[in-house]
Amino acid sequence: MNLRDLVYRLYAHRVGGRLDHDQVPKHIGVILDGNRRWAKASGGTAAQGHQAGADKIQELLGWCSETDVEVVTLWMLSTDNFDRPESELTPLLSIIENTVRDLAADGRWRVHHVGTMDLLPSRTQTVLKEAEEATAAVNGILVNVAVGYGGRQEIADAVRSLLLDHSTKPVEEVAELVTPDLIGEHLYTRGQPDPDLVIRTSGEQRLSGFMLWQSAHSEYYFCEVFWPAFRKVDFLRALRDYAARHRRYGA
Repeated sequence: MNLRDLVYRLYAHRVGGRLDHDQVPKHIGVILDGNRRWAKASGGTAAQGHQAGADKIQELLGWCSETDVEVVTLWMLSTDNFDRPESELTPLLSIIENTVRDLAADGRWRVHHVGTMDLLPSRTQTVLKEAEEATAAVNGILVNVAVGYGGRQEIADAVRSLLLDHSTKPVEEVAELVTPDLIGEHLYTRGQPDPDLVIRTSGEQRLSGFMLWQSAHSEYYFCEVFWPAFRKVDFLRALRDYAARHRRYGA
């Protein structure tokens, strides 16, 4: 271990020791951004960047397990990503599939897919479904893997599902039924608490459509480092920043 790593470890221990666990967010959403830029800066390929980002996920979940975090949502592939060249998308999907298999095999996490299945290859769909089934009884952190996810698409799917559930009723009656709570019952994350904290790495300061409905009252933390370089001290700083805020559920 070099001196810099030792200093970071000691600092992380200091920050973690001062963390008030009563103020830890129950649900954290993470926009895993910066894999390709990290790879470019390191002289690697996009696939190497995505793999390094995937390897970081288990570390993050380990840090979460040391606190009282109950739900983690990981945005791994957006609906916009399907515009990427097949030469990048194909290995990315393979990395995601392997990552989801590893999460399920770990035995500590309950895996749940959020996103639209229709856009995904059949092999990816199978991996996601099998991971959900295999971990359904796990009493650990609920890990939402957002694959083929878009916030606008989720809201559209929720409204569509709501309408189908009440398709035998007159449209006027259905219109009277529509409330925010009813729409919430048809989201990909129905039954889950909304994210208390949304973390985005790489320095970008926007949501890009991540959990548009659920994040109405979330706190945001934007971190400069690329996702593969995200460290425990960065995670603890995000929790410390969150704990220091006075949350207001309104304007």
